[in-house]
Amino acid sequence: GPLSERPLLEVRLGELHTWMSTCDFSPQGLLGAVQKAWNSYYAKYINVRRGGPTGISMLLAGYCLLSYSWNYQHFKRHRWRKYH
Repeated sequence: GPLSERPLLEVRLGELHTWMSTCDFSPQGLLGAVQKAWNSYYAKYINVRRGGPTGISMLLAGYCLLSYSWNYQHFKRHRWRKYH
């Protein structure tokens, strides 16, 4: 199909610049991309007939990593004061 309709994982490295130039980077386009990614994730991992805890576990693990990275400097400062 056309390059603009291919998902990122199907784009070759040499075609990446051309593919990026076809993307819509407006706020509405970015919101649409996030919504499409969420719908894809939800359909694959959460809304399945015989699904396990994989989808929810991935979501919780991502939240934990993101939360830790946001608070890393706070943890680092607090730990240094405690031991020195």
